[in-house]
Amino acid sequence: MSPRPLNPDIFLQQAAQYPVFDVRCPSEYARGHIPGAHNLPLFSDEERHEIGILYKQQGRTCAFMRGLEIVGPLLAEYIVRVRSHTDSRHILIHCWRGGMRSESLSWLLDKAGFRVGLLKGGYKAYRKYVMTGFETPLSLLVLGGMTGSGKTEILHNLQRRRQQILDLEGLAHHKGSAFGAVDNIAQPTTEQFENDLFDAMRVLDPGQTIWIEDESRKIGHVSVPEGLFRQMREALVMRIQVSRQARVTRLCSDYGAVSPEKLGNAVRAISKRLGGERTRIALEAIAAGDYATATHALLDYYDKTYQFGLSKRHPDSIIDLDHASDSPCAIAGALVEKAAKISRNP
Repeated sequence: MSPRPLNPDIFLQQAAQYPVFDVRCPSEYARGHIPGAHNLPLFSDEERHEIGILYKQQGRTCAFMRGLEIVGPLLAEYIVRVRSHTDSRHILIHCWRGGMRSESLSWLLDKAGFRVGLLKGGYKAYRKYVMTGFETPLSLLVLGGMTGSGKTEILHNLQRRRQQILDLEGLAHHKGSAFGAVDNIAQPTTEQFENDLFDAMRVLDPGQTIWIEDESRKIGHVSVPEGLFRQMREALVMRIQVSRQARVTRLCSDYGAVSPEKLGNAVRAISKRLGGERTRIALEAIAAGDYATATHALLDYYDKTYQFGLSKRHPDSIIDLDHASDSPCAIAGALVEKAAKISRNP
């Protein structure tokens, strides 16, 4: 049976059941790939560069013959590598544009007894499908609140209550402030962040409420896609009110294990925005191990910044939730009740 070309939507539906093999070179895969795909490069980065030059300078036939010289001795190895990843006889393959790399390897694997699905248009078509997907209208409710309010914990508590969520900071591997990278977890590329985000969105019902944390466009070095960010700015904000002391306590707990050197570097990174006096107070307090004083100084800045960002929204789009408890679990329950009342009385 010859390989079957599949449009991106069908390809991704089948990817939920069958393994995906990305035959692009390692650097292409590292920049961004379909979540869960295995890299099965037909060429190394250097070999792909060489073949590209041959194609431009001497034409398709010359480039094709050089490709055969490289790949020919490795044909059996490709089959072994695929079998090492899966017992399935149904597999999915793609390259950059659905051209010679994926067609050649799919032909080989078809002859080896695999039932092969080819991504029509390749990864390039997939990326276009992803970016278009961020324009899909979503029933967003934005979870707002000042720094240290426990929004991420509340978001996860909402999920435990069977609410739909999009955890942007979790997908970005960053906590969304100057201190968001102090735990040294590597962030994905923006391209991979977009792919992972789209993958998370695909399993949600766009017609039902989706909770998402209030974020700026940039989360560390990755960016929220324009289509989604625009919807976030237009959605209702459920602003939670948590006491200043509770926020300080939470932040001291969250960052208490981080070295003073890393915390000091994070403060220095925003010193121009903090101002000289707040920077001095924060750095001296961190050096003395007085994280509460440092946190108060930083919150003076972050609270003003948050209020300024919120002031750009229409007042009618902001709904306050005053709750007696600072518990993320209790706040999540109150948010679900509040959202239900809003849906009944739009």
